[in-house]
Amino acid sequence: MGSKRLPAFNHSNNNDNREKKPKRKEILEKKKAIDDLIKAASADKHPLDSFPSFRHFHKNGLSVYLESGCGDKLSSSTKQYIMGLLKANMEGPYGSEWPTEEKVKRKEMVMPEARYIFVHEAPNASSDEILTMSERKETLTVCLENRGSMVGFVQYRFTLEEEIPVLYVYELQLEPHVQAKGLGKFLMQLIELIARKNRMGAVVLTVQKANLLAMDFYLNKLRYIISTISPSRVDPLIGDEKSYEILCKAFDCEAEAIFKV
Repeated sequence: MGSKRLPAFNHSNNNDNREKKPKRKEILEKKKAIDDLIKAASADKHPLDSFPSFRHFHKNGLSVYLESGCGDKLSSSTKQYIMGLLKANMEGPYGSEWPTEEKVKRKEMVMPEARYIFVHEAPNASSDEILTMSERKETLTVCLENRGSMVGFVQYRFTLEEEIPVLYVYELQLEPHVQAKGLGKFLMQLIELIARKNRMGAVVLTVQKANLLAMDFYLNKLRYIISTISPSRVDPLIGDEKSYEILCKAFDCEAEAIFKV
């Protein structure tokens, strides 16, 4: 084998190096900016403060209020409630995979980066009542003190997917008697607002194919799409063997180029 050929002029190589350095610097600066973005988003322990109109949901005979939380601050009773509702709602769609998934979800539940929106029924409140702003604040105070029964939750994280900062919805779980009343859509609208406020490129989530109601809800009612990172789009043959799809809604051109094209 011959030796590696050297360039004819050294100054050309030096020019190439000078051109490459800014590119590497730009990559590192972008990475740091994204890391800082995710850290700042995760540091906000009270996301509902930015969206006061989303603290309550009064519609279709249902009256609930929302409260935020963190994975490493959950009480024992809240952990039991989360796993109980997950088992009730998801054991069927997961089928034989559930015992393994249950262990995974138990670990994910308490991770420090896990963020929650908890849904509580408002005690002694009628969804037909028209409340003033001061009355709403008063109702919220009473609700937080009395802690009406929990009827669902959203679990999410700020993370990276394909080098894009995203809000990843790990769970959206509601008890049967509060479903089909517009609450799920309301919660996802809030999640999208939180994502946009924190300059995330997209909302991403995973749905079991067997969960037909959830697939219809996200794809048809909320206009999410099956992402390019979903197994069925990465490789249809492998995708057929997988029990889930990864869905997304992108908010900027860069995220669309990665997740939608």
